[in-house]
Amino acid sequence: MANRTVELKIPCETGYEKVAMRMASDLAEKMGFSQERAQDLEIAVAEACINAMEHGNQFDVSTKIYVTMTIHEDRLAIDVVDEGRSGRPSTQVEAPDMQAQIDGLIPPGGMGLFVIKSLVDEAEFVEPDLGTGNQFRMVIHLQQPGQPGA
Repeated sequence: MANRTVELKIPCETGYEKVAMRMASDLAEKMGFSQERAQDLEIAVAEACINAMEHGNQFDVSTKIYVTMTIHEDRLAIDVVDEGRSGRPSTQVEAPDMQAQIDGLIPPGGMGLFVIKSLVDEAEFVEPDLGTGNQFRMVIHLQQPGQPGA
């Protein structure tokens, strides 16, 4: 099953991220990931798709989100690509100031990348394969039984 790729193109509309998250979870389970790791991946993929819709494509329903899942022997790599209507994203990821948000000092949000990075083993923006838009890559490693997090 190693080095196989599954590609998905979804509309830039909320709700369709669930298709990508279910597919990622199904692949992870098929590869032997624990249910907990598969659930972490579901959340990360959904968040990455929503970020692509909101920040990359600015909810322009004429655009698409491209999700590529590459199965390796020891890991699953997932790329989420938008059409980049808003330019390059910030690569700085800081813990959100929850108290300031609760107090109304800053607007809510800004947690997406922080959450994703806490759920997967690797997460970063990479040069887009398509030459345009934004490409966010997440990698989750298959852990053998007995390893931490397995």
